[in-house]
Formats: sequence, C-alpha cells, structure tokens
Amino acid sequence: MKANPKIKRVRLKINPENGFVFFGIVSPEPDYKLSLALNRKLKINLRNVTPVIIGQKEGEEISFSRFSDASASPHLTYELISNRSGKDYLIKKLINIDFIFRIFNGENEADINLINTLVKEIECITAVFNLDPATIKDRNLDYITY
Repeated sequence: MKANPKIKRVRLKINPENGFVFFGIVSPEPDYKLSLALNRKLKINLRNVTPVIIGQKEGEEISFSRFSDASASPHLTYELISNRSGKDYLIKKLINIDFIFRIFNGENEADINLINTLVKEIECITAVFNLDPATIKDRNLDYITY
C-alpha cells in the first residue's frame, strides 16, 4: 500500500480591502492638531481637503473633516477622517473612536506595523486600534471605503 504524501498547507495573505488599512484613533485634540502631529511623526503631508458629507433626514447634511496626503507616492495615500461632527458620528458603531486613519497601500510600499507603532508614540493620541471594515456593519462605511 502506498503511503499518503504529507499535505503542506500554505496560507496566502490576501487583503480583501484592496490595500486599505484602517486605524481608529482616540485623541482629545482637534483634527488640525492631530494632523500636524501625524505629519511630524510619519513625515507625511496631510492637508485639509473636501470633507465627507452625508445626508440625513429632512435634507440636513452633516460634514466630517478630512485630511489627505497622496504626495509621497501614487500607490500610497494617507487620510485622516473625523468620526465626530457635533453630536453626530460618521460610523455609529465606533462612538469611542474620534478619528479614522485610512492608508491605501496599493503596492505594499509602507510597513503598516511600523506606522502603527509610530502613531502610538504620539503624545496627543490616547489609543490606536486596528479596524476591520468587514466586521463593521454601518451604511456610512461606504463614505470612507470608496
């Protein structure tokens, strides 16, 4: 009888978000101060861009500030999006998160673990969480995963 060959399993690292990485940031600082701190620590160039605007009932619109940097590389984009606007939240499931830091890493040019460590070292940041958009069920998630 022939012995069965040993099966070797190989796990492939596939990112279903097409290179998007999300961090939840807790910080008491306003968005512009946090963007400056991220710019200094990560040596990037976050700038205030068009805010994320969502429509609510009765024709009311709510805007959430957004800072973006795409200058480093065409395949590497950083975005800092506010999760709060007054008493409203962009992602209601994440009410304890103040900001969402999104990194589009299309060509895997950045070391995400290094970025996470550097962000945690910033004094004005209380906490940093890795977010998995696949586990978050919120209709407004489409505004930041475009």
